[in-house]
Amino acid sequence: MKIYRLVLASVFVVLAFGSCSDKNTAVKVELKFEDGKYQLYRAGKPYYIKGAGIEFGDIANLASHGANSLRTWRTDSAQKVLDIAHENGLTVMMGREVGRERHGFDYNDTAMVRQQFEFIKGEVLKYKDHPALLAWGIGNELNLWYKNKKVWDAVNDIAKMIHEVDGNHPATTMLAGIGKNEIDYIKEHCPDIDFICIQMYGDIINLKKRINDAGWDGPYAVTEWGATGHWEVARTEWDIPIEQTSSEKADVILERWEKAIYSNKTHCLGSYVFFWAQKQERTPTWYGFFLETGEETEPVDVMQYVWTGKWPENRVPRIDSVKLDSKTRFDNIHLKADKDYLLNIYAHDYENDPLKLKIEIMPDIPEYYRGGGDHEKRPPTVNKAELEEYKPGLTIKAPAKEGPYRVFIYVMDGQNNAGTANIPFFVDK
Repeated sequence: MKIYRLVLASVFVVLAFGSCSDKNTAVKVELKFEDGKYQLYRAGKPYYIKGAGIEFGDIANLASHGANSLRTWRTDSAQKVLDIAHENGLTVMMGREVGRERHGFDYNDTAMVRQQFEFIKGEVLKYKDHPALLAWGIGNELNLWYKNKKVWDAVNDIAKMIHEVDGNHPATTMLAGIGKNEIDYIKEHCPDIDFICIQMYGDIINLKKRINDAGWDGPYAVTEWGATGHWEVARTEWDIPIEQTSSEKADVILERWEKAIYSNKTHCLGSYVFFWAQKQERTPTWYGFFLETGEETEPVDVMQYVWTGKWPENRVPRIDSVKLDSKTRFDNIHLKADKDYLLNIYAHDYENDPLKLKIEIMPDIPEYYRGGGDHEKRPPTVNKAELEEYKPGLTIKAPAKEGPYRVFIYVMDGQNNAGTANIPFFVDK
């Protein structure tokens, strides 16, 4: 049974996006299958998603780099997000939280499931006519660490309700990866889901194979992708994941866009890169495209290039290599407490802007770690320094307390751009 909904013709005329200021006039979004290709249509025109996950970040900034859409995970502040998106010419794939087993939600509890359904129905009724709305995302990665397949029945009930009360927008759900187990169940039991959404990171380079192995032949969007995941990288001997530099992230993001996403023009409806803001997840720099202080990192440049075909006029400084005590981040570096060590940073700027450095040492605290993108605490800063002039070599002091740490390096060009890197090390007494 095919679970996607094919709408072959518009049933009424709608106003084009941005043509009026009325925030209560829906713009119809349709999924069509024509000439062997799946395509979203918005206000009667083909619409390919060029977006980012952002939610509470700088929506105007996203638009300025050439995106046409943003994705959220919940309806908190939905009116504000939709209004700002509309003002900036963007659409919104509006996420709606759905209970997860790992957080204690019981899909055998019919009263709990019904209460959730009624709440989500109220949210759909509240926002369904906003002109910025593109689609409804039902839950996020509900297949992560779960056992009860009744969750998909609840998802389909929500999708069916959406089609009953909102005839203008498709409904989807976001999967962590894609596997045959879930796909077989969804294909049989979820006829009201219009398309699926897939979320992958380093392994997205194998997206086509994973989709084929799962047996999916319908339309899909990629709603999270970007830097290599912390579960996909090399680790230190004390079991700490080793992060890529911002330049390495930019390089793999460009490759993944070209080879895994844009290359499939018959089934892929577009994508949302993760994450157009700052986020603490394993580190303060792993997934977010921005620093806590607002500077843009190199993946922002890449996304502007793939969305518009043009690089920014002023590009982010590039990190060539970093070493601590003449060792790379892969060398399981051990330092003695309170001792001085040489930190080497090699970077360059495309426009030869004068560079400055910021150095920060933080403990790496595994008990702060969470799963599935759940909220994490930011580790405290142990030591930091700012240099007004870039120097390829400087001395840092190892912390006094034994344990795992990272030294974070930020290379800034004074144009709101920053290259980032960090090196894990272990302090011994």
